[in-house]
Amino acid sequence: MDIPLFSDSYFMKEALKEAQAAYEKDEIPVGAVIVCNNIIVARAHNLTEALNDVTAHAEMQAFTAAAGHIGGKFLSECTLYVTLEPCVMCAGAAYWTRIGRIVWGAADDKRGFTLSGERVLHPRTKTDSGVLKTECSSILNRFFRGKRKTDRDNIPPEPGMN
Repeated sequence: MDIPLFSDSYFMKEALKEAQAAYEKDEIPVGAVIVCNNIIVARAHNLTEALNDVTAHAEMQAFTAAAGHIGGKFLSECTLYVTLEPCVMCAGAAYWTRIGRIVWGAADDKRGFTLSGERVLHPRTKTDSGVLKTECSSILNRFFRGKRKTDRDNIPPEPGMN
């Protein structure tokens, strides 16, 4: 399947590369890229385990990198591509960056910001969802399936059940 250059699918594929990097580090596989004028200015993935920091989500890492790259804290001309719907914390940070647009792949039915019922994002921020949803969901499902299997394999047998 050919993906047009500089399309939402093209940039989401780049975010998926970051999710794969997280997967390989045994981090929850969420990846993000921030794009300005069709140029990727930031790449990031979850680092919560490596940094022992619950705020080290892919989006948070990407916001910091993008602001450093462009030399300013406001990202109103940029688009965040992220493989999983941002949580409320990341959506709140997106508000403060004034990001122009957020595009995500997989919905987060448990912790996604859209569950809040409130307008968490900046009023000018546009959103699109479901871009490469299957691919974005697949890497998360594979990761958590592996975790559940490992957890089951490490459960000691009940006493007297040898």
